[in-house]
Amino acid sequence: MNKIEHIGIAVKNLETANILYEKLLGKAPYKTEEVASEGVNTSFFEMGESKIELLEATNADSPIAKFIAKRGEGVHHIAYAVDNIKAEMNRLKKEGFELLNESPKQGADNKWVAFLHPKTTGGVLIELCQDKVIELK
Repeated sequence: MNKIEHIGIAVKNLETANILYEKLLGKAPYKTEEVASEGVNTSFFEMGESKIELLEATNADSPIAKFIAKRGEGVHHIAYAVDNIKAEMNRLKKEGFELLNESPKQGADNKWVAFLHPKTTGGVLIELCQDKVIELK
């Protein structure tokens, strides 16, 4: 893992949260995007080498809707940048971490992503991110 790629924050209303974070961070999001496969709309704010990702559910069955119903708005996950997501998934699986998906899937912000179950990571949902410009090996 190279660095914290972003911190994901679950929000009830993306438009309202964008206004709040624009005021807080002094800048607008550089990107908004729908990830239909995850049932979310996202926006990204750059913060030096890392980012803040705001996530709003687009349907009641999405992981973000379930998270907010159970825990309320707030930090949802920490994402780490990796150079080779498949190799990192294999390494972590051998170390005893439970993967929530067996192969990388398309995520927001032009990334391949995979998640680790929080029950094996001290209660924190971990996301691995690899730039899609780097070929999957």
